[in-house]
Amino acid sequence: MNSLSRSLRVKHRYIPLPIIHRSFTVLAVETSADDTCAAVVTSSRYILSNVVTKQHDLHEKYGGIEPLTAIHAHQRNLPYTVQKALDTAKVDIVTGIDGIAVTQGPGMPGCLNVGMNAAKTLAAALNKPFIGVHHMQGHALTALLTSSDPPNFPFLTLLVSGGHTLILLAQSDSSFKILSTTADESIGRTFDKVSRLLALKWTALGPGDALEKFCAEEPDIAHPSIVSPRLPTAGKAEFSFASVHSWVERFVHEHGGIEKIDIPTKRALARGFQAHAIAHLEDKIKLAIKWCHLKNIPVTALVVSGGVASNSFLRQRRVLLLTKNDDTIRLIFPPPHLCTDNAVMIGWASLPRFLSGNTDRYDIDARPKWSIEEI
Repeated sequence: MNSLSRSLRVKHRYIPLPIIHRSFTVLAVETSADDTCAAVVTSSRYILSNVVTKQHDLHEKYGGIEPLTAIHAHQRNLPYTVQKALDTAKVDIVTGIDGIAVTQGPGMPGCLNVGMNAAKTLAAALNKPFIGVHHMQGHALTALLTSSDPPNFPFLTLLVSGGHTLILLAQSDSSFKILSTTADESIGRTFDKVSRLLALKWTALGPGDALEKFCAEEPDIAHPSIVSPRLPTAGKAEFSFASVHSWVERFVHEHGGIEKIDIPTKRALARGFQAHAIAHLEDKIKLAIKWCHLKNIPVTALVVSGGVASNSFLRQRRVLLLTKNDDTIRLIFPPPHLCTDNAVMIGWASLPRFLSGNTDRYDIDARPKWSIEEI
């Protein structure tokens, strides 16, 4: 008799016996934005499958994620995405899956509900324990799975994505303190907006990736010099990307529109924006490290995760100002494909709760707005 069949059921909550003699295997689902994701992950740190179904081709004509289109695409894609995750993992959902996890929030309400309803229904029908996971918690803990030398708590985490720009103090796998957040828009959203201002064709990974790749083209050809604005919010913990977005917008307007700007000038403008945005991240990281030192908090690692952490320019810089000024801090980037949205991170983040028996009821709701400090 396995550990699940020996569980105790109390009002839809499952309390597994405290001793688990084998690896715990999770089927995880992630649908918080426009990627339909499913994965199978184990407590032994094995990724048995990782399936991501993209929708970018559906949203490019809207200039961003169109909510109803995203919901309908999730509804079409999720059954096949889950099926592929199970087939790739060579796992039977009845006998091989011990628990089901899903992104509960934050994210787009309708998109979250597609994944939530599917995961809850599967868990209830199969009599499996179920957990709703905070999306940013998944990003923050990815390095504990992917790093050959995982960071010890407490550590700093820079989370940079389309929805968030945060510096967190990770105190445990379920306790996070926000040290910095954005006063206006996220870095990922700003990358997307500037990419659209420059009329760049989306890549398979979206408008932000298109801007990154455009900047990287023709590295040996001289381009015009464009002076970037000063970094905003000097000496303050908060991020602000609206000003650099406005700077690009004004430049395009003052030059008669993007059609009037030649490719070398457009590339120089894109590079100036990207360098400014990354320098702004580095500036706030230094403040966060200084704060930890002043509070005698012994952080020895900085984890950089979220979709923007896959940006090659950011990785090449290796957060240059950090490494130049504090060699006691290790810098850790998860693999690029696990920085963008995926279900691996959701399954991994759920495992401490599954193993301790702290599972959720089947009737929990999605939480589109959910601070990571409220986990």
